[in-house]
Amino acid sequence: MTDTADTPKPTLLAEAVDILRTVAIALGVAMLFRIVAWQPYTIPSSSMEPGLATGDYIVVAKFAYGWSRASFPFAPPLFEGRVLGSGPKRGEVVVFRDRLDPGKTLIKRVVGLPGDRVRVVGGVVSVNGVAIPREGMGPAADKDDPDVHPLRFDERLPDGRTYVTFDRGAENPGDDTGVYLVPAGGYFMMGDNRDNSLDSRWPAGTGVGFVAAQDIVGRADRVMVSWNQGAGLLKPWTWLDLQWDRFFKPIR
Repeated sequence: MTDTADTPKPTLLAEAVDILRTVAIALGVAMLFRIVAWQPYTIPSSSMEPGLATGDYIVVAKFAYGWSRASFPFAPPLFEGRVLGSGPKRGEVVVFRDRLDPGKTLIKRVVGLPGDRVRVVGGVVSVNGVAIPREGMGPAADKDDPDVHPLRFDERLPDGRTYVTFDRGAENPGDDTGVYLVPAGGYFMMGDNRDNSLDSRWPAGTGVGFVAAQDIVGRADRVMVSWNQGAGLLKPWTWLDLQWDRFFKPIR
């Protein structure tokens, strides 16, 4: 008969180290996934209504335009420009970092590409001297401001992309502008809620100015879930206060 030694039990310290190692690996994989592929964001304001509403929880495709320093948390100055990708197309909705505060992210629609001349006259946007056609769709309700009833317009780009914008009427700030020449490596952004968006019509600090390609995080892809106004993670009783009709809604 052969004697066998009992298998030594792991010590409490060894178990703790093993758990910490597992957690560290999981966090590393999650961080890599957020940097390379997809990242979630919550819409904090109504500047992109009606397509995006306050409380929408969206995912952003970070690989859509390649990667830049904006792909990393807090945008560290690791390198300049973008790698392994092309720029966004006109009409796409993108998330980007604030030039003056890289820890802050914003979301707008791309209206002007590098070299474009953009102008707004009477609320109608023109690119290179050609007005973007829009069709009136009647009044609507602003979810964040029930006393305001903007008009809805369906805008159609030459490539067939359509999206809906809000217009609160004539003679609002930003309804009539000069001509903006979009610089190389820059983009002209506008919110769909045209009279409630501080965007590229105003310089950085007031609006966002021209957005550099390297400040773009990625393309806004889809609304995954949406909470009603007033809900929040720190209010467990509101976790099911959801806008059920907005689940898995593609962003146009």
